[in-house]
Amino acid sequence: MSEADREDYSGQRDPLCLCIPVHYDFASSLCYVAHRVLGRMGEFLSENSLELSWTPIDLAALMGWRRGAPTDSHRLEEVRGIATALGVPIRIPEYWLDSRALASVAIRLEEHPAREATWRERVFSAIYEEGRRPESSADVEGLLHDLDVSSPQRENDGEGQALQRRTARAREQSVTGVPTFMLGEWPFGGIQDESTMRSVLERWARRQRLGNPGLLS
Repeated sequence: MSEADREDYSGQRDPLCLCIPVHYDFASSLCYVAHRVLGRMGEFLSENSLELSWTPIDLAALMGWRRGAPTDSHRLEEVRGIATALGVPIRIPEYWLDSRALASVAIRLEEHPAREATWRERVFSAIYEEGRRPESSADVEGLLHDLDVSSPQRENDGEGQALQRRTARAREQSVTGVPTFMLGEWPFGGIQDESTMRSVLERWARRQRLGNPGLLS
């Protein structure tokens, strides 16, 4: 399956199921918080025939950030406050991780959704619960070994190019941070409490099914 085919979500799903791409970066602590909050919303998503398609991007490239830059102390406190309010314990890295290798594995595993979900869970847990910094190829192989999964075959066009294409697409969609939920053409950024997320997603889904895909007014 080609990269284009994997990213054409609309042609891959049950027509009764609405698919929501979620742009994320393993280096983002807020994405870990979102991963945990949304994990508690599985029953709601199923009942409303909503499916999340987690789509890794390279936020450092998107925003022009320096990899390895120390995490700003104000930002640390802000994220800790959000995580605490949402009931998500977290260990925040002291610098911005280079998550490209981790993201590339996630992309290559998308042909096997259960394996991709398992990989996403393992990486987020390693970084934000165990305090690990899996940036090198050896680190990545170690996480794959933890799951008893062999390294998936790499893209024919070279390591990292699939991630670059997705990042470029996110820029075209006016994505300026992660997590970002693509509600049609509308990028809904950040993570809120479960009640707010349910309200936003329910209203969007209702408008989609009524043939009125505008904003959530």
